[in-house]
Amino acid sequence: MDISACEHLLTERGTQQTAGTMGTPSGPPRRRCIPWNRLLLAVSLLTFWTPPTTAQLTTETVPPLAAEGSDVLLLAHNVANNPLGYAWYRGERVDNSQLIVSCRVATNLTIKGPAHSGREALYPNGTLLIQNVTQKDTGSYMLLVTKDDLQTERQTGQIHVHPVLPTPVITSNNSKPWEHKDTVVLTCGPETQNTSYMWWISNQSLPKSTRLKLSEDKRTLTVFSVTRKEKGPYVCETRNLVSISRSDPFTLDVLWRENAQALSVGAITGIVIGVLLVLTLLAVLGCFIFLHSLDLRLHSSQICLFFFPNPGCLHNRGNWPPASTSGRGPSGSSVSQASLPDARPPAPIYQELLHPDTVVYCNISHKADAGP
Repeated sequence: MDISACEHLLTERGTQQTAGTMGTPSGPPRRRCIPWNRLLLAVSLLTFWTPPTTAQLTTETVPPLAAEGSDVLLLAHNVANNPLGYAWYRGERVDNSQLIVSCRVATNLTIKGPAHSGREALYPNGTLLIQNVTQKDTGSYMLLVTKDDLQTERQTGQIHVHPVLPTPVITSNNSKPWEHKDTVVLTCGPETQNTSYMWWISNQSLPKSTRLKLSEDKRTLTVFSVTRKEKGPYVCETRNLVSISRSDPFTLDVLWRENAQALSVGAITGIVIGVLLVLTLLAVLGCFIFLHSLDLRLHSSQICLFFFPNPGCLHNRGNWPPASTSGRGPSGSSVSQASLPDARPPAPIYQELLHPDTVVYCNISHKADAGP
């Protein structure tokens, strides 16, 4: 019923009420103007009488932001009663090459399309499940519902997959900086997209200091003229829309004068120990060489006696009396070697070498001052 019909109906009702009160008019009934309040009433009635429209098909992604490796549901809401079938496509249009899966409700027949990866499952109410999602699954998905009157409805859903952040690691450009001298640059890695970085020092947020500077992306922290107060430990945190990860504590090994003196003493101690070891080895080697050379001298002397005997020496054993030469003695008589008692031939020199207790006597022959 439109507004003109409603107006005509209200006009007729008003005319009838007037005729019943004042009697039947002699002429045909005349159409009168409808007051504004009655027109508003007619519009209200029309609004009240309008039949409710059917709810529109919608889709919902659960969870709206998915972490890589998790499962995602594309829920179908307000599906028509007794639909003939469902079909899910990758993208925002009906393309058979992008068909993921379709289902005919009457026969419960499910058909996998070219875009099916083996991780998708379709429920009887039109909901699509995607298991173990990856970043490649990010994008649009379209649901096509065929109703019992062969009419179709379509609705598009979105999936956003974000990577799970790895454990960050802090690296430094200087492992042993000097206090009040060196500048240290700490870097939080690895670098990933759509990631925010935060820093802590000694389990507290970074203090306001002119010697501390963060890069624009807050991934790098610079410490100017580092002191022992800034030795740490430092912790870096990375986070995105689906995950949070923290690094292991990192402590700076800041050097100062006392530390340098301690290092000098340690170095000197090591040098002294090394020198003592070298001297000990040299002493042992010198003793060995000395003893070896002395032994060679003794052997060389014995060899010389063997090859070059003294013609004026006689070799005797025990307490043999010394033998005189065949010259003239003080009595003027000559004594031959054969007339001496217990005379024995001289022992070979090699026997003297074999028996070190042998006594060697030398009889020096004095030349007589006899005239010719």
